Amino acid sequence: MIVPFMPQATGKSGRPFNDHRLMTEGIIYRYRAGIPWRDLPEHFGPWQSVWKRHRRYSLDGTWDTVLAALLTRADAAGLIDWEVSVDSTVNRAHQHGTNMARTTGGPVE
Repeated sequence: MIVPFMPQATGKSGRPFNDHRLMTEGIIYRYRAGIPWRDLPEHFGPWQSVWKRHRRYSLDGTWDTVLAALLTRADAAGLIDWEVSVDSTVNRAHQHGTNMARTTGGPVE
């Protein structure tokens, strides 16, 4: 489903890419588990490779393209509810948390 949006290694010098699926699963696993990159299980390959792939795709816009394609497909299938909920929470500042002069109502000298 996302394979057409992944960069191809054809025509580039250097090492060929590792499997896109394995790298993507490693990235997803890292975010779902909430672990540091160094704690990524070994079956995803070296953590440095997974991190580099994630960084490369973040910088070149690959993840943005994949997200747009997935959202388009899900919206066409009616799987996305576009309703928005707005929270009107108010946070009060401490009296000294402002930069305005405080008037006490007393006489001004």
